[in-house]
Parts: sequence; structure tokens; C-alpha cells
Amino acid sequence: MTDDAYESSPVDFVADHVERYLASDGADGFEFNGAECIILTTTGRRTGKLRRTPLVRVHDGENYVVIASMGGAAKNPVWYLNLLANPEVTLQDRAEVHELVGRTADAEEKSRRWPAALAAWPSYADYQAKTDRDIPLVVLEPR
Repeated sequence: MTDDAYESSPVDFVADHVERYLASDGADGFEFNGAECIILTTTGRRTGKLRRTPLVRVHDGENYVVIASMGGAAKNPVWYLNLLANPEVTLQDRAEVHELVGRTADAEEKSRRWPAALAAWPSYADYQAKTDRDIPLVVLEPR
């Protein structure tokens, strides 16, 4: 898909972060609030537009994983709902671009991969504690 299929976030600071990251191959925006970031591109489940989201970079030695925490909110983030509808995604890690497919880890796999997520962003434990939903851990594998 071309960039004219891209629809930026309605949240200004998110749209700005994505724009700066992509324009600089992560030189501006890779480090954010003490964490390393990647940009995840999903396809909108209703609009078909490309949607880009900055997320904490978690790589567990095998795969990238992303955490659908939304800060411990009661609902899953929109990017996760988009990924469920169309699991083919693109991940940009600085200048590297990866074509991947996402799947939600089951309980056993989540418990095995969760320490890597906590190492990247310890607040994930707090987010899980403050919500009744089981925060999804998504494994991103090569297409």
C-alpha cells in the first residue's frame, strides 16, 4: 500500500512521534520516556487505511513481541483490534523494516515471553494489576 492509504493518529503527540521517527529512521523517537520504541503499522479493520502506532520495543531473542496494554485500560487498544482482523503488519525498528504476521500468545507462551516485556518496560506489571482483562502479548513472526 502507498502512503496515501495512511491515516495518521487523531492524537497529536502520537502522530508527531510517528512522523519524527519515520523521517529520521528512528534517530528522533527511538528513545521515548526511557524506553526503546518501534513503529507498528496495521490495517484499519473498518477503513482499510494504514495505521501507525509507536510501541515499546520488545525483542525476546526469537521474535518481536508487542503488548496490548493501553496503560492498563479496560479495553484493548485499537491497533490490537486491527491486528486481530488483519494479522499482516509492518514493524519499523529504527531503519529496519520487517514484514510480519501477528498472533496472540496463549497463556503458557505469554508467561514464557512476559519477562522480556517487563525488562523493556517494567510498568507492564502495573498495567496488568490495574485491569481485569488479560493484557494480550502478541508475537510477531516473519511472513
